[in-house]
Amino acid sequence: MLYNNNKIIRGVVSLSTVLTAAACTGNYLEINTNQFEVSKEQMETDGYDIGAAISALCGTVISTDVNTAQFTDCLLGGPMGGYYSTTGAFDRTIDNFNPKDDWTNVFMASDRIIPTLYSNLAELSSKTDDEIVLAVGQIIKIAAMHRVTDTYGPIPYSQIVVGEKLAVPYDSQKDVYARMFEELDTIVATLTRHKGESFSANADPIYGGIVDNWCKFANSLKLRLIMRVCYTPEYKDKVSEMIKAVLSHEVGVFQSNSDNALLKSVAFGDKGNPLFTAVKYNQPEGCVTGGDTHAAADIVSYMNAYKDPRRESYFVPSEFEGESFRYCGVLISEEKPALTTMGRKFSGVNIKSSDPLMWMNAAEVAFLKAEAAVLGFIDGSAEQFYNEGIRLSFEQYGVASQYETYISSDSPVAVIYNTPPSGTSRSEVLSRLAVKWDDSATTDQKQERVLIQKWIANYHLGNEAWADHRRTGYPVFFQASETGNKSLGVNKVDSKMGARRMPYPENEKTSNAENYADALTLLGGNDNMNTRLWWDCKELNKQ
Repeated sequence: MLYNNNKIIRGVVSLSTVLTAAACTGNYLEINTNQFEVSKEQMETDGYDIGAAISALCGTVISTDVNTAQFTDCLLGGPMGGYYSTTGAFDRTIDNFNPKDDWTNVFMASDRIIPTLYSNLAELSSKTDDEIVLAVGQIIKIAAMHRVTDTYGPIPYSQIVVGEKLAVPYDSQKDVYARMFEELDTIVATLTRHKGESFSANADPIYGGIVDNWCKFANSLKLRLIMRVCYTPEYKDKVSEMIKAVLSHEVGVFQSNSDNALLKSVAFGDKGNPLFTAVKYNQPEGCVTGGDTHAAADIVSYMNAYKDPRRESYFVPSEFEGESFRYCGVLISEEKPALTTMGRKFSGVNIKSSDPLMWMNAAEVAFLKAEAAVLGFIDGSAEQFYNEGIRLSFEQYGVASQYETYISSDSPVAVIYNTPPSGTSRSEVLSRLAVKWDDSATTDQKQERVLIQKWIANYHLGNEAWADHRRTGYPVFFQASETGNKSLGVNKVDSKMGARRMPYPENEKTSNAENYADALTLLGGNDNMNTRLWWDCKELNKQ
């Protein structure tokens, strides 16, 4: 259960509300209490200014605030990406397609994301002209804001200026991505000029001030975003050239797990990893599997089918008897079992308080290259890139010794839901693909194989998984059941397609009405969970 479940949680207000309050003082995005950004006194403390601002910026990607992270990553990204499921604690949820506004608005509405991000970017630029540090701030901005546009579509982006007034025009998603690509090109050029240099290790909770690592992250993030738009009319003929430019860059992209972009636990404060705390909300007494959030049937079913050795690292064993139910997930868009009885028995999300927050890993980069090779955007062996992604993930989770056995598994599998005692049964077979690469497979089968393994390797990055699922149709998830799909009327979500986006904050319709109307024009559809985003245009998804 959320803190203050029947209210909008403290610290989460609509974007328009934040801006309206700010407009009274003439400062756009100013937070009256100033409790989520760095104060000028703090900024002026010797040696603290840069580090405090960068740390605050880092807390806006996957929020270090527990309630914000619960909404964006446990209740939205986790279920939509097939990793987590809510239990029976809530009447209205995103995964049952009937959420309340205070569930769907957080990426745009929380003062822990956009206001904190832009306020601290402004403070950073006011305190230093070091182009390395400013470039790092811009990378963090893109890492945070692409999650926002991938949730809603058009968003305020290019015209957000600290110190300006309320009315913020929206950019089309096409323009947001174009701007991000331009910004990443500038960032990479800047960091390349400073190749081999560093800045204060104490100021950088991600890479300890190593410039080359930030440059690799910028290139890797650009590769992620290029593949996101690969089916769009505007980019489909440019993707090959863009990817080749990234991969041929002198600093390059992630190659090993030492390159991974992750926020270390030192940045979390007393509560530790926010996802650790969030998944345990309302945990029943004596229960070790978790609380409001448990592992989803989708990810568990795939990994069970592959006998994946990472399961021990990913999941808390269930309370069901029998080895066949050791790992058993909750069906996502289904009528949920009561947490205190049946719900508590399902496998939990295995995450520790001291675990870092992963933003991007080297395995994902290898799989991006594999998919690019499958689709003909680059030369090279898709099989080698694919196997490299698996190897890197196995290394990341400490099971490298089992890598060769895993990639050699050529027996077709049936990814099914293993119905627990007294549980809801499902008949779908989600996939029959073996792990081992098959060069004779169709392009669609090769893409599906890559996306399944990429999805498994990106566990916890639910918003990224949801974007991939919408973009490609893979991996295939369990469809919403008739009773699990609680959407109604014009907002009725197609049970097979699932949710394609989140609606804008309700307050935008009144407090920012003119720009909201323009946003709908840019969106090209209704403000509901059905309208497809600009990059969500692959023909397979229209079946």
